[in-house]
Amino acid sequence: MSQFELPDPPNDGITAVKFAPNSSNRLLVSSWDSNVYFYDTTPDEAKLLQKFESRAAVLDVTFGRNDNEAFAGGLDWDVRRIDLESGEQTVISEHNAPVNCVAYSSETNILVSASFDSTLHIHIIEGAKATSVSTIQLPHKAYSISLSPSKLVVAMANRAVYIYDIKTLKDATYRSQTPQSTINVEPWQQRESSMKFQIRAVACMPNDSGYASSSIEGRIAVEWFDPSDESQKRKYAFKCHRSIVENENTDYVYPVHALAFHPVFGTFASGGGDGVVAVWDGSAKRRIKQYTKFGLGVSAIGFSPDGAFLAIGVSPGLESEHDDGIPVEEGQVKIVVRQLAEEEVKGKGKDSKKK
Repeated sequence: MSQFELPDPPNDGITAVKFAPNSSNRLLVSSWDSNVYFYDTTPDEAKLLQKFESRAAVLDVTFGRNDNEAFAGGLDWDVRRIDLESGEQTVISEHNAPVNCVAYSSETNILVSASFDSTLHIHIIEGAKATSVSTIQLPHKAYSISLSPSKLVVAMANRAVYIYDIKTLKDATYRSQTPQSTINVEPWQQRESSMKFQIRAVACMPNDSGYASSSIEGRIAVEWFDPSDESQKRKYAFKCHRSIVENENTDYVYPVHALAFHPVFGTFASGGGDGVVAVWDGSAKRRIKQYTKFGLGVSAIGFSPDGAFLAIGVSPGLESEHDDGIPVEEGQVKIVVRQLAEEEVKGKGKDSKKK
């Protein structure tokens, strides 16, 4: 199928690519260049619609209740709401360190932000503002978060994973009396990653049954929420995003920077520092598709809501470890949008049927 690059890409590394919840041709991109980019990705008509400037690097962005609302966080420590029509930006909460993750739950109208200050902020979004905000103290820094219809998965340092019930978080936030007060909510489950190295990314299954996580050491783990012994026996981890150079007895291992589940078939894609994007059938435990290397590392991926497109953020400095001192050259940062054929993303496992 066809793929194309978006015009006017960021001039520094890409941190997130997110399609609108109700449109397959509206895309948000956040970048280390301190901007959020809003694109029309219509094939043959793709263009940059608007750019929203921040005071510092933007580490994550997400759409909110509709295609005209966005939320972003970054090195300025703020969680901001962006009105994509008017361009107005409003700070809805402030962390005590950079904000590296934001995620919105359409089922409960809450926004979750995670920061290097080892806290989560739970925002209840009603109208054009957050009517209630609460803080949850975490035992470690959160590296990645993801929402399913009923659960929040928080992947942290020390290979720790907390799973929260979203409704419980919302109810506790409503009950808190002081704005942005700290609430004590025990996680629904506490787990330790089966992977030996630091977790890099986490993504929840669209059918609300589990999640996948990836590590800096070329592995992906697939787990289910159901705590029963039968369900937990299904969990597994596998090696990926590795290469062996001919005539060298060396296995090159790359971090898996990004994960995203297909919204229709429940398969998932991974993007790594090796510049490769692969699509996996988690139920059948097999790879469906691997695309030609993009040359530089893949830092972010995202499916459109109908599953017809995959957005891919390509950034330099992600092949092994991030080199902050190496300047980004023109043309290195790319946003590639691929139009998908069904056979590229439809699995054969029992969990890969159309939702």
